[in-house]
Amino acid sequence: MGINWKELANNAKSRSDIYGLMSTVFREEPSGDLIRDMRSPHLSEIFADLGVELGERFYTDLESKVMEELAIEYTRLFIGPGPHISAHESIFSEMDGDMSGLWGVKTVEVKKFIETTGLDYGKDFTGLPDHISVELEFMQKLTEWEADMWHQQYRKRAEYCLTVQGKFLDQHLFCWVDQFCDAVVHQAEIPFYRAMAELTKQYMAFERQSVATDTAA
Repeated sequence: MGINWKELANNAKSRSDIYGLMSTVFREEPSGDLIRDMRSPHLSEIFADLGVELGERFYTDLESKVMEELAIEYTRLFIGPGPHISAHESIFSEMDGDMSGLWGVKTVEVKKFIETTGLDYGKDFTGLPDHISVELEFMQKLTEWEADMWHQQYRKRAEYCLTVQGKFLDQHLFCWVDQFCDAVVHQAEIPFYRAMAELTKQYMAFERQSVATDTAA
C-alpha cells in the first residue's frame, strides 16, 4: 500500500496548529485576536469534543472584559510580584538532587538543541530558551517542517523531523510539562488557564504514544 502523503502532511500540520495554540496561550496575556479565534465555532467545537471547558463567561462576557481578567490572571500565575509559577524547564528540573535555577543546565541544553536545528530567536526576544512557550513553539516549527517535507514527498527528511521531535520531547518537554500543568491547574482561579493546562497535559500524553509509534515505524 502506497504512502498517503496528503494525510501525513495534514496530520503534521494539525499537530503544528495545536502546538502553536498552546505556545501562544502561555507566552503572554491573551490578545483580542486569540480570544476571537478561541471563540470561533471551529475551535469551540474542537474544545467541546476534547472536554475542554473554558468557562461560560469566556464566551458571554465582552471581549475587553475577558482580556482584562485573563491579563490579571496571567500576571498572577506567571509573573508576580507575589508567589507565582516560573514557567521554565530549569525551575522544574532536579539536577543532582537539587532544584535548579534560571539559566540552569537545562536552559543551556535547550538553547543548544534549538540552535543545532538551524533555528534562532527573533531579534526582539528577551526571554529564556527553556520557557514553556519557547519549547512548544519549537515543536510547532518542527512539526511545520515535517508537514512541508511530507507535502513535497521527502520521506527521509520527514522521518528525520520526527526523530528530532522525539528526542526533544524525551529530553525536555516530557520531563517537566506534567508538573508545570499540575501547578497551573492547582493555582488557577478562573477556568481558562486550568482548562488550557489540562489540554496541554492531555495532548502531551497523546504525543508520548503518537511520536513513539511514528519513530518506531
